[in-house]
Amino acid sequence: MFQIDVTGEFAAFFIFSAIMICGAVLMISLVKVVHMLLSMAAVFLGLAGMFVLLEAEFVAFVQVLIYAGAVSILMIFGIMMTNHQHVEREKAKPLHEALAAVAALCLFGFIFYAIRSTTFPEPGPFDAGEDNTMAIGELLYTGYVIPFELLSVLLTVAFIGAILLARKEAE
Repeated sequence: MFQIDVTGEFAAFFIFSAIMICGAVLMISLVKVVHMLLSMAAVFLGLAGMFVLLEAEFVAFVQVLIYAGAVSILMIFGIMMTNHQHVEREKAKPLHEALAAVAALCLFGFIFYAIRSTTFPEPGPFDAGEDNTMAIGELLYTGYVIPFELLSVLLTVAFIGAILLARKEAE
């Protein structure tokens, strides 16, 4: 059979996984959009935790800063600035829900079997190297400075366009 070594990293992985799965299920289950966004932010934070476990601190920081922070806040502002009408949800059909549950369980079983039956190569020694944040920064501001600046201009134009569209709808 197989043996599982329970370590702090193993426990953290399952905690972050549970946060992400619960957030994703709540995201598609909740009715109010603000509650959906909070669930989505929980998924983003769980993913940032996964990046920390993978020793990708910069990516985890960007995940929290950009997705959990900026995107969630931007979506909340978008919801607040637009006019939403309450729409009745159609009644759930028990047969469809049962078929979806059976299909989800079959998919889970298939994926579980595929993962368990696959032989993965032994990982080589991990060399964390230097400060990965500094290496990303040096590469970003030397080799990719033009695309970085073009992207910042594009995002600024898109933000101004979104503000103009929102003002036009209000009038």
